[in-house]
Amino acid sequence: MSGRKPSSARRIADALMEECGQTYAEEAGIRLKDTPQPLYQLLVLSLLLSARIRASVAVAAARALFDHGMRTPRRMVDATWQQRVDALGEGHYRRYDERTATQLGDGAQLVLDTWRGDLRRLREEADGDRDRLMEGLRRVPGIGPAGADIFVREVQSVWPETGPWLGAKALQGAERLGLPTSPGNPTQAARGHDDARFAAALVRAALDKDIVDAVTEAARRQ
Repeated sequence: MSGRKPSSARRIADALMEECGQTYAEEAGIRLKDTPQPLYQLLVLSLLLSARIRASVAVAAARALFDHGMRTPRRMVDATWQQRVDALGEGHYRRYDERTATQLGDGAQLVLDTWRGDLRRLREEADGDRDRLMEGLRRVPGIGPAGADIFVREVQSVWPETGPWLGAKALQGAERLGLPTSPGNPTQAARGHDDARFAAALVRAALDKDIVDAVTEAARRQ
């Protein structure tokens, strides 16, 4: 075996994963797999995360919705608008709660009408084309480019044809950490790590300077 130390990029990637290598789906209690319920829950989380609000608040709001039984599009539609507002409020998602409650109801109805409640049908429609998948996601009320980006970033662990995918916010994190930001290069440094977890960790670095400082110091000590 070679006695050479890992490259600085590799040391940073390893330190980043040690510091915060968790997807937002995991933080929200979603056991992501290729089945209808967790995929829908990820769609809800992506909508909440895409607003101009703290990620921790979006995660808390998603947990509150799920705790109140709104884990499927049918249950989301069957809940009243006020029940959705109240659940969002429990998660302190108050700035956009009324608009978001409407979007969640309308979006759930679209998922039922268009894909019979199963986002795997959207995957089939996209047929391995990430752009087509993101275009389909943007049909859902409340899911714009940022929400589609988040969904694809997190779903790549179970839909591998969508990855490796970082997205704009993760690339900001790579830049803050001094990782190369040309297409593909940050993920090369993270080979051996889960792409979705690495991308989420980069997003966390983009949002929190303390993470950047901790990772940089840990990588220096390696």
